[in-house]
Amino acid sequence: MASRLFERYKSEIKPVLEAEFPKNKCLTAKLEKVVISVGAGEAMKDSKLIQNIEDTISLIAGQKAVKVIAKKSVAGFKVREGMPVGVKVTLRGEQMYHFLDKLCNVALPRVKDFRGLNKNGFDGRGNFNFGLDEQLMFPEVVYDNIIKTHGMNISITTSSTNDAEAYRLLELVGIPFTKGRA
Repeated sequence: MASRLFERYKSEIKPVLEAEFPKNKCLTAKLEKVVISVGAGEAMKDSKLIQNIEDTISLIAGQKAVKVIAKKSVAGFKVREGMPVGVKVTLRGEQMYHFLDKLCNVALPRVKDFRGLNKNGFDGRGNFNFGLDEQLMFPEVVYDNIIKTHGMNISITTSSTNDAEAYRLLELVGIPFTKGRA
C-alpha cells in the first residue's frame, strides 16, 4: 500500500515541478531520504538513557534506530573510542513518506507558537536540515516512558542540485516554512 504523500507526489507535485523547472523528466527533484539523529551529550555515560533515546526515536520513525559509536577518542569532550555518542535512523521509501506526512500534519501543528521552519536550513545542494527541541510533539511518545526530554535533528535529502528547486519540492510536499523574509 503506497503512502498518500507518495501518490500525491506522483499525481500532483511532480507535474508542477516539471512545469516550473523544465529539463529532463528523469532529473525532476524527488525525496531521497530523511535522517533523524540525536546527539547523546551527557547521556553518553548512562546506558539506560541512551537506550531510552533509541527506543523513542525508533517509535517516532517506525523503524529501528541505531547507536552511533565514537570512532576516535577526543579528550576535550571526554569521549573514548567505542562510546555511544548518539542515535540515528535513516528513512527511505514508504517509511520516509509516512514520517513526513506525520511530521507536517500532526507533529509540527502541535508545537506551541509555531510559525514555520526557517528557510535558512538549506545547504546549497538541495538538502534541508532543521532541529526540533523535544520529542513530545509526536503522538506515539508516551510522556511517562521518557527519562529525559531531548531534541533531534532532521535532515531531508533531495535529488535536486539547487536550493530553489528543493525549496519548491518541500513546499509542495507540505513542509511549513516561515512566511516573509528569511
